[in-house]
Amino acid sequence: MTAGLNTIVYPVKDIARAKALFSALLEIEPYADEPYYVGFKDAGQDVGLDPNGHAKGMTGPVPYWHVSDIRGRLAALVEAGAELLQDVQEVGGGRLIASVKDADGNLVGLLQDA
Repeated sequence: MTAGLNTIVYPVKDIARAKALFSALLEIEPYADEPYYVGFKDAGQDVGLDPNGHAKGMTGPVPYWHVSDIRGRLAALVEAGAELLQDVQEVGGGRLIASVKDADGNLVGLLQDA
């Protein structure tokens, strides 16, 4: 079961320019502002900027489905034919993420909070 799509992460080449753009769009300052990730929260959505996203194989924004059992959902997706791109990894504060590519090349992210 999922809690829906609550997070989207954009791969960016220039994090300072991307941060300025999203700050102007959302009219808020980021809640996370690190060289490796900038995050905004607005209207129940988490919008992330990842300067290493392209190197991780991100070809565009990746929607992250919030799940209660990331390992179970990841296994189910791989069994259904998805290609594993990033195995389960902790990214801080107990938050776990993983991602796969579907048969059409679309990226699908999974996210589980502690």
